[in-house]
Amino acid sequence: MSGNDTKFDLQEYMTKGVESVVAGALKATLKNPAESVFMLKFASAAKAASRRRRKLEDQGEHVPAFLIASITSKCNLHCAGCYSRCNHATVDAEPVSQLSGEEWLRIFEEADELGISFILLAGGEPMLRRDIIEAAGKKQNILFPIFTNGTFMDDAYFALFDRCRNLVPVMSIEGEREITDARRGEGIYDRLLTNMDELKRRGLIFGASVTVTTENIREVTSENFLWALSDRGCKAVIFVEFVPVTEESRELAPGDPEREYLAGEIERLRAEHPEMVYVSFPGDEKSSGGCVAAGRGFFHINSNGGAEPCPFSPYSDINVRNTSLREALHSPLFTALRDGGILTDDHEGGCVLYEKRELVEKIISGQA
Repeated sequence: MSGNDTKFDLQEYMTKGVESVVAGALKATLKNPAESVFMLKFASAAKAASRRRRKLEDQGEHVPAFLIASITSKCNLHCAGCYSRCNHATVDAEPVSQLSGEEWLRIFEEADELGISFILLAGGEPMLRRDIIEAAGKKQNILFPIFTNGTFMDDAYFALFDRCRNLVPVMSIEGEREITDARRGEGIYDRLLTNMDELKRRGLIFGASVTVTTENIREVTSENFLWALSDRGCKAVIFVEFVPVTEESRELAPGDPEREYLAGEIERLRAEHPEMVYVSFPGDEKSSGGCVAAGRGFFHINSNGGAEPCPFSPYSDINVRNTSLREALHSPLFTALRDGGILTDDHEGGCVLYEKRELVEKIISGQA
């Protein structure tokens, strides 16, 4: 554990974060009986998972509540400034040597045993892997937000979401039509609205993921934008801070003033409009004692099974295809990042692991 971790109970901090999200989800689904019944069951499962994590914590082993799983490297869009394409983690070609649906189900089962409550399915475009999403639907103790561009939503997926309420589509949107289509492609905004209308018609819960930059932060926190989402049935908005993966895009990354503004807006929104859940990622690092990657609060598994600190830091020294999640959490890289104080270092903004990528590379090569 780093020095900052001893100043407060990290496991308790993460548990309270889970409880806050679950409580918000319960409030947001009060008028939807099917969703309320599922959320009550999930709330009970989340408490049991917290107890498992606490037991392991008391034995000296920290397990995070969240996991990010990039289940494919393929994507049909070319969004401007996409960190995944810049890191060559997302491609157009048919993927090679990716984890199978059976391997992902094994990972989901182990995550359940460890007490991981949330697995965020990402890509590439995750809805290209219907087999994996169907496998996730079987693990009802885990909530699976699916971060999707929305272009592969069809009747079969709508039916799957109806059967498996633990699968929650979270569609990426950048603001109003002009800014969304400018980043994601012409016609994407209208497609997203069509999806939202159909999800609402079927009584299915869904969310929106917004990449927050210095250019759109006012628009995506505005009353007009958020209430338009709410009117269409959106129940959760996840604000993801833009992380620069090139020096040219650094000016788009929120700095401390923007982070403070966003934190204030989220606090206000939670108090005034409990009909939606509001989450900020990575959020206020000061309150969590630093960056929560590398297993402090979450970690990332890429489509080939590599365990990485974070999607924004695509470095790995262990593969879950050949080992367990538990062993991955104790990899030399994760251990060095947590114990070496790197995650708690001061940085200018954006992502501390991106800023210190040369040091991360040295750790991987054994030179640090």
